[in-house]
Amino acid sequence: MEIRPYRDEDFSGVKALWEEAFPHDPPANRAEIAIPAKLAVQGERLFVACDGESVTGTVMAGYDGHRGWLYSVAVRGDSRRGGLGTRLVRHAEQALLAMNCAKINLQVRSTNAAVVAFYEALGYAVEDRISLGKRF
Repeated sequence: MEIRPYRDEDFSGVKALWEEAFPHDPPANRAEIAIPAKLAVQGERLFVACDGESVTGTVMAGYDGHRGWLYSVAVRGDSRRGGLGTRLVRHAEQALLAMNCAKINLQVRSTNAAVVAFYEALGYAVEDRISLGKRF
C-alpha cells in the first residue's frame, strides 16, 4: 500500500471512495468541487493510498500558518480496520509538522461516535468549541 500525493488519474477512484465514505455530504464536498479547490491551494497535501492502481484511502491536509487541518480522511470499506486510516493520518501529520505546524484541528459529525473514538485513539481530544461556518 503506497501513500502518495494525488494525481489526475486518481480522480474517479477518489470520487467513488468519497461517495461511499461520505454519502450524505453536501454538494460543496463532492470530488468535482473539492478536488480542484484543493489542488489550487496546497494541492500537494491531498494524499491518496493506493493498492496498485486502486484508490483505497485519502486524506487532505492544510496549514494556514496558525493551525493545521485534516479533511476527507476516508478508507474504502473493504480496507477498513487494517491500520490504513492511522497511516493516512500519520502521513498528513508529518507533512504538517514539516511546515512547523504546532496544532492540528479536524471536524467530525457529533453523531459519529466511531470516528471520534478513532481520532481519540490517535491522541486527538474533543475540545469545548462551537464550530461556525458561512457559505458564499
